[in-house]
Amino acid sequence: MTAFAIYRLPHEDHAILIRQSVGEPEEFLSCAELNGRRGFVVAPFQISEQQPILMIRPDSVETVPCEADGTWDDVMPREASHHSDPDYAIDFANFHAQLVSGTFRKIVLARCADEETSEAIAPLQLFHRACMLYPRMFIALVSTSKSGCWLTATPEILLEGKSETWRTIALAGTMKLEGDQLNGEGESLRWSTKNIQEQRIVATYITECLERFTGDFHEEGPRTVRAANLVHLRSDFTFSLPDNQHLGDLLHTLHPTPAVCGLPKRDTFEFITHNEHTPRRYYSGFMGILDPAAETHLYVSLRCMNIEDNRYHLYAGGGLLKDSAEEQEWAETEAKLETMRRCIAIKKT
Repeated sequence: MTAFAIYRLPHEDHAILIRQSVGEPEEFLSCAELNGRRGFVVAPFQISEQQPILMIRPDSVETVPCEADGTWDDVMPREASHHSDPDYAIDFANFHAQLVSGTFRKIVLARCADEETSEAIAPLQLFHRACMLYPRMFIALVSTSKSGCWLTATPEILLEGKSETWRTIALAGTMKLEGDQLNGEGESLRWSTKNIQEQRIVATYITECLERFTGDFHEEGPRTVRAANLVHLRSDFTFSLPDNQHLGDLLHTLHPTPAVCGLPKRDTFEFITHNEHTPRRYYSGFMGILDPAAETHLYVSLRCMNIEDNRYHLYAGGGLLKDSAEEQEWAETEAKLETMRRCIAIKKT
């Protein structure tokens, strides 16, 4: 199996195809091992020998157009799913109890939903559909023998930049656009206290991370940004790094952010990995091109699915705070799952 990755940056009209022609992708068990390395990185939420960080060596790099199949431009709307997952109910009660007791300030609860189609859809076709549907997002399709095949459409930058100029973002809080709101960018929406608090937790964490590597950084925001039919609160951080050969150390500090994990980071990470019903695998990890000598574009792997022939394992999660309600959190995951569901939607006839 030839390892490859194809990705499209937000608002671009072309994609970059990377192939490793010989051997398997290199495996790493720590983000710090990425210091000074170059290639396409696929990292899981929990790094292990079974699910290591993978680096696809760019033996060939090709620029290709983003062209969707011309017959696919109108899909059947999907009815919202009602909450009927006993595993999610158990997990919510377990996770929420830790917040009520004051053990955690925030914790992210994720789940997986399986979908099937009557016939398999070619992964590259799904990639092109995602590019057409989500021009604002980072779109990537990755296939290796170790990870399997994954498609992601994510709005969240983990680390991006070149030379001494870098940026990351704090992205948290979620609201769904409906009706006339879909004609805008969500500028008229009012954010709840819960969403504002959740975003501030993530922004504060990133500030503390950056202070360990540089004294030259600037935060702007938060502001409302649109991603598909959802909007989030986003703060942008720009900063300088005198030495870009140690990006792995910075990634080790940033990943996983509270946007996919929680606070305190170490304690919530351990709780999630021991108590969440469905292992996250490469969901809520990160992926993208790492190249200290040129440009780096690494994104958190949100809104993603694992493709197995005509079966699709879709992943989504949401940040819980003490005042979170189960039905609202379920509805948020449903809205996020819709991003990938639209890519495999049934055509109208």
